Amino acid sequence: MKIECRVCPHRCKLEEGQVGFCRGRICKGGKVVSENYGKVTAMALDPIEKKPLYHYYPGSKILSVGSYGCNLRCPFCQNNEISMSKNSEVSYSQISCQSLVEKACDLIGRGNIGIAYTYNEPLIGFEFVKDCGELAKKRGLKNVVVTAGYICEEPLRELIPLIDAFNIDLKSFSDDFYKMVKGNLDTVKNTIKIAAKSCHVEITTLIVPGENDRVEEIKELSKWISDIRPDIPLHITRFFPRWKMRDKDATPIETVYHLAEIARQNLKYVYVGNC
Repeated sequence: MKIECRVCPHRCKLEEGQVGFCRGRICKGGKVVSENYGKVTAMALDPIEKKPLYHYYPGSKILSVGSYGCNLRCPFCQNNEISMSKNSEVSYSQISCQSLVEKACDLIGRGNIGIAYTYNEPLIGFEFVKDCGELAKKRGLKNVVVTAGYICEEPLRELIPLIDAFNIDLKSFSDDFYKMVKGNLDTVKNTIKIAAKSCHVEITTLIVPGENDRVEEIKELSKWISDIRPDIPLHITRFFPRWKMRDKDATPIETVYHLAEIARQNLKYVYVGNC
């Protein structure tokens, strides 16, 4: 019998032992669970601005952790070594939620304010984020999620009370673009709208030449964000050739700055990145 995963809109139907499209969830014991639970491929005490979050405890640091897997397939993935890998293809260390939270508490003296779930797509590891988030909250730590926002509404709403801040990728304002990366725009828009009601939210758009760099698209994207709240920060960042797009040139710096100026017609806070 196949069991349906309900974390993201792919709704993978998995047989016992089968891993989902995201490479991080598995059918085990008659239910779909996080296969990458507690398996950490990267951990660092980062400046909060690196998430990027510019308007959330600026100048502080946050313990950032990531695993492997992703439920999108961006050919330009900047973290493909872990995001596009599965269990057997990466090196990881196993950590419990209790140990991670203790480590975060130990780093408070170095400016740490909490835990950021990042690097790969953290929400495919929904259970780990939830369990760690609950423990972190009890210890007075902040929970930050850096995500592509491709998650179903029910699990998102379950996590929202635990999360203090999100950086959400709004990769494009085009349905065709999202089809290319095996997602859909409406889901991500819904994630942003729900998160913005309860949490601090900042948004990142990576500008890929010839894919999402049209002025009209950035006008539409920034206007849509401003209709939620014009003070939501938008980070417009520069693409560099990676993974399956190594043949494409890096985004011209002048393009990034120009699109940022366009976005500022609708938004109070627009920043450029990777320039």
